[in-house]
Amino acid sequence: MSEPNPGEITQLLHQWKDGNRDAFDQLMPLVYSELRNIATGLMRRERGGHTLQPTALLHELYFRLVQQRRVGIGDHSHFFAFAAKLMRMILIDHARARSAQRRGGPNIRVPLSDELSWLGDDESDLLDLNRALDRLELMDARKARMIELRFFLAFTVVEIAETLEISKATVDRDLKFVRCWLYRELKGAPGLPPA
Repeated sequence: MSEPNPGEITQLLHQWKDGNRDAFDQLMPLVYSELRNIATGLMRRERGGHTLQPTALLHELYFRLVQQRRVGIGDHSHFFAFAAKLMRMILIDHARARSAQRRGGPNIRVPLSDELSWLGDDESDLLDLNRALDRLELMDARKARMIELRFFLAFTVVEIAETLEISKATVDRDLKFVRCWLYRELKGAPGLPPA
């Protein structure tokens, strides 16, 4: 099967936005492979033995997309970023539910990424990170999106620069800033995060 045409995806997104439900049904097969890659990338960052699998995450994403009343997605790039954010919210909701059911037991701390070695991937860390990203989005939506691309979707600096249509130097600078900002927000500690 050939790669989907970004123009075709954007056209279907506009039709869906205008209320055409058939456009949504035509869109899903075109974007399934990329959505599965995103889901797989997100699940790679979850703890071992997670009860959700990429396919289940995709099914939940589908149900949430179907329920959207007002779709304000402009193009294919925005759609995939929006889908990744919805998947992140699904995982956060799952973490909240699991945390509410937890009755104790040993916790093994696994960092979310090498660049955020001080931040684990357990439920409380992910919930704190989600709240911090919500605050960051209010202050600077581009930086919040950059964090999602880098740490949830494992984009390279070059891929982030291309997606956000900014220079690699700007991405490097902003990632350093956001990494320090997250450290202060989540750890309540001044100074630089550990390397």
